[in-house]
Amino acid sequence: MKLRWFASYGPAFVLAVALLALWELAVRADLSLAQFLPSPSMIVQALSLNWGAIYENTIPTLLETVLGMFVATALGLLLAMLLDLSSWSRRAIYPLLIISQTIPIVALAPLLLIWGGIGIGPKIVVVTLYCFFPIAVATADGLESAEPDLLKLLKSMGASRWQILWLVRLPGSLPSFYSGLRIAATYSVTGAIVGEFVGAYQGLGIYMETSTNSHAIPVVFATIVVTAILSLALFALVNLLERLTLPWYHASRVQAGERLAYSGRFLR
Repeated sequence: MKLRWFASYGPAFVLAVALLALWELAVRADLSLAQFLPSPSMIVQALSLNWGAIYENTIPTLLETVLGMFVATALGLLLAMLLDLSSWSRRAIYPLLIISQTIPIVALAPLLLIWGGIGIGPKIVVVTLYCFFPIAVATADGLESAEPDLLKLLKSMGASRWQILWLVRLPGSLPSFYSGLRIAATYSVTGAIVGEFVGAYQGLGIYMETSTNSHAIPVVFATIVVTAILSLALFALVNLLERLTLPWYHASRVQAGERLAYSGRFLR
């Protein structure tokens, strides 16, 4: 298992280390670059020296992200079921869903600040707006791709539309739901940061903005690193939830990958 994991992620790890080493060498060769692009060692040092302040600002950002993701998940599932309710509802809702994504959320954030104040509410709304679309669309596609034979069987047994949804469509759509949730997890922290840029008492966004105004560039990069780590942690959490709730699906994917690798070796 460990060898398989290293074979999957080893090249990416080696490439990342090589890029960081080149970055470090480039800055050390020309120290004037450090004013605009601090080296990885300078970023680590800034992270260590300012860890207390960064940690204090990480908590509200993480809270906004988790609450926004929860609301986005509930809203995305509800919209997906409405889209699956009938062809009429799909034709009515889906275009509006697409149009909602053409509106720049950065432009809406100041309005949300005016309507909701500088508290946590507007940030949760921004995170929700960033995250609900991929969840809704992916889940709707999963609901639509239910097994036709199972649907015919349940209809022949007199099952209602809600029974079919609960017994076949929703369980079958879970892999698609988790795919959308993974995409949303990568957007969620960004949504919280955008909301904090507009106005906040605490958070990584406002801390990043004040550090930029103070020309503390290494601190800005250190905050960006923490933001990236939060996004990766949420992505990993979604993967873990998928493995725990859909062990059969994960096992089938592993077996399919092993069969594909064996076929490739056989063909060579």
